[in-house]
Amino acid sequence: MAVPTKYRDRLQSAADGQLVVTLDMSDPCLLIYPVTEWEDIERKLVRLPSLNKQAARLKRLLLGHASEVELDSHGRILLPPALRELVQLEKRIILLGQGNKFEVWNEQTWNDRRDQWLEETDLDEGLSDELESLSL
Repeated sequence: MAVPTKYRDRLQSAADGQLVVTLDMSDPCLLIYPVTEWEDIERKLVRLPSLNKQAARLKRLLLGHASEVELDSHGRILLPPALRELVQLEKRIILLGQGNKFEVWNEQTWNDRRDQWLEETDLDEGLSDELESLSL
């Protein structure tokens, strides 16, 4: 998978091209973090209580599937085959920037999910407190 040129320099300078890819817990996609961002997340995950079933599941899936990858000189990342298979990445994929990370989707899955979200969007139902304070 190739990272768009506009992000390559930032990833090289911020994390020396070192990235971590793992599963998303809520959607069928992969998450790619610069290693520096991932280290913060990893510290938070490790601190979660191991006897809490939700925390244990979260740690098993996110930490257990976390794989270190490197941005090569052409701006490409080799995604682990097991992760590619889990989210059914095929020839056509979508790379979405999400601030501190990227999401990688199977193109058809992304299109279907996006269309579903657009149909479900009903702002008249009200927003959570966190979203109420957001100004776009």
